[in-house]
Amino acid sequence: MTRLEQAFELFDAYNRKAPEKVIWHGEEFPSEYFYAIKLHEWIERLHPDASESLLLASRCQHIGRWEIARSNYPEGRVGYLTWRNELSKFHANKAAEMLRTVGYDSDTIDRVCEIIGKKRLKTDNEVQAMEDALCLVFLEFQYDDLIEKQSDDKMIDILQKTWAKMSASGREQALLLSYSEKGLGLLNKALHS
Repeated sequence: MTRLEQAFELFDAYNRKAPEKVIWHGEEFPSEYFYAIKLHEWIERLHPDASESLLLASRCQHIGRWEIARSNYPEGRVGYLTWRNELSKFHANKAAEMLRTVGYDSDTIDRVCEIIGKKRLKTDNEVQAMEDALCLVFLEFQYDDLIEKQSDDKMIDILQKTWAKMSASGREQALLLSYSEKGLGLLNKALHS
């Protein structure tokens, strides 16, 4: 087994502990495990020549996300951003610990952590690739569920912010996805308002 495969096994085993579940095509998956697999698949689809660091980052981007609950932070934007910042550090530290276990060097670990932390978005191609893949996972697997929980105006705002984070090629892929009737209507409003 390669180091990459060993790292994937460690990441996947950890993410299978996620308490929340996702049902996909009638099968139940631990949520963070499911989303990590889908994120990795998007990276492979968008970038068949992806570096090992990007592949590693794609599989551990949100590792152990359930361990730091959003509810532990104040409501509102400041609380949300604080939570996201703490999560980012947690993911990077957890990934680094696992990567050291299977023998990755510090340069590779640092690079994986840079990608996870989304440093230099828009100027670092691998960070942008990760952001595109994250947005595509959201649109493909989480968007319709969120529509049920948010007002149309809030969803339009979320879609516009999502769109702004994506590259032109990421947006092209997003337009090829299948959406519910309501989802497509909101996306059209978001893109044309």
